[in-house]
Amino acid sequence: MNTKYSGNSSPSSTNELSKNPNSLYPNTMRSHSLSEALKTFKQKTQLPSAFPSNTSPLPLEQPRQTPSSKSTTQLISKGPSSKGVSSEALIRSVQLVKEYGGRKVVNGVDLVVNKGEIVGLLGPNGAGKTTTFYMLVGLVTPTKGKVFIENEDVTKMPMYKRARKGLGYLPQEESVFRKLTVEENLMAILEFLDISKEERMHRLEELIRDFGLEKVKKTIAMSLSGGEKRRLSIARALTTSPSILLLDEPFSGVDPLAVYDLQQLVLSLKERGVSVLITDHNVRETLSIVDRAYLIYEGKVMSHGTSEFLINDPITRELYLGPRFSM
Repeated sequence: MNTKYSGNSSPSSTNELSKNPNSLYPNTMRSHSLSEALKTFKQKTQLPSAFPSNTSPLPLEQPRQTPSSKSTTQLISKGPSSKGVSSEALIRSVQLVKEYGGRKVVNGVDLVVNKGEIVGLLGPNGAGKTTTFYMLVGLVTPTKGKVFIENEDVTKMPMYKRARKGLGYLPQEESVFRKLTVEENLMAILEFLDISKEERMHRLEELIRDFGLEKVKKTIAMSLSGGEKRRLSIARALTTSPSILLLDEPFSGVDPLAVYDLQQLVLSLKERGVSVLITDHNVRETLSIVDRAYLIYEGKVMSHGTSEFLINDPITRELYLGPRFSM
């Protein structure tokens, strides 16, 4: 299901919030200068050191509640079109926390990717976005919090079992078998699927055609260009027919001419019915194709909304994009 979003500002009054329960975060920061807003954020958004024992995930079919004046997330800059938990959620996190040596690298992150969406996960180095991404994938175990695939708690589930639930993952590092041909790379995965030989060959031909690999299908992977390797990696990730694909730095190490082709491939995943979560340092390339994005700063979700909202959000520009950023 394709979902359209607008980039208007969040409501600023209690009455407006009650009419729109999905607008969780009042636009408190708009009345302050940027420096005052940042100072206020750091002073007022410290999460408690432990969660109550009765904390439980919100049900998918119910709207999230409007935060009280003491909410730890009320100062987050948020566009009203940003979706919260819904019956369309494919993957979501609830108050994710990760501690290393007593330091909270991730500190209470809530995010959701719905069916038919391409969502970005942005942030500066050391902000906690990669750790958050790895907790969703299953490479890192949260200290606290929950991860759900659809409505099932998969927090303690290993990565291979999450894959069986429909989760696909493309790592930043090169993930192809260098000494195998393009065809052999795909068949290495397809042969493990419980499908007939005819279906296996049909999928192989379909993936090679859809990802423009016909001319290099007999070429060993180590001889491919950076863009061709990325296309092969994405094709490999789709051999198991995932419902959501998590892409880690898909535009990294790819020449500018190949970036556009990769963007079109990511958009084509949406047409295939595959939702996508992207984390990448190439902000323009990411914001130009996502439906919405989250900005993580100092381990917290600082802002989220449509690309248009984030580009024009003063807090996002101050913390991450910079005052002269433009698309």
